[in-house]
Amino acid sequence: MRIITGRLKGRIIPVPDTGELRPTADRTKEALFSVLDSRRFMEGSRVLDLFAGSGNLGFESISRGAATVQFVDRHPEHLRSIQMTARSFGVETSVSTRESGVEEFLKESPTTYDLVFADPPYDYPWMEELITRILTDGWLNQEGWLVLEHDRRHNFSEHPDCFYNRAYGRTLVSMFERVEPKL
Repeated sequence: MRIITGRLKGRIIPVPDTGELRPTADRTKEALFSVLDSRRFMEGSRVLDLFAGSGNLGFESISRGAATVQFVDRHPEHLRSIQMTARSFGVETSVSTRESGVEEFLKESPTTYDLVFADPPYDYPWMEELITRILTDGWLNQEGWLVLEHDRRHNFSEHPDCFYNRAYGRTLVSMFERVEPKL
């Protein structure tokens, strides 16, 4: 995996060989960030990368100007790899890591983010609750977005907060924003 563009363009992101990862393909990442670049200002943003794995999406965000990325993963070897990559890229001051299951992490007091990436396993049983918690519990700032990668077993195109839903091979990307109820 490589960084597509920005100040870290071309750098290779190592993938820990744990058998637990399904890194976002370059084609999917390129399309996803194309949508983000056309609709959002990445410079100075705060990013949360859930199910961080190799850190692929978070490092691409830093390369494109994100100020900070909080990586969350339950596997310590994934987080060690992210920390080593951050040091080798010279961005360790922009990165923090947290060893935790996502369900436990989202039960804590929220910190608001501009962008939340979630790339859970395709058979993740807590998918609906994940979306609800992020959208309603204060994890997103007023104009924040949730970017969720999933497979065809889940269809969020009719979700009231989903504004983007597109397939890239086996992977679907759905984007959500908090929609305030009309009075």
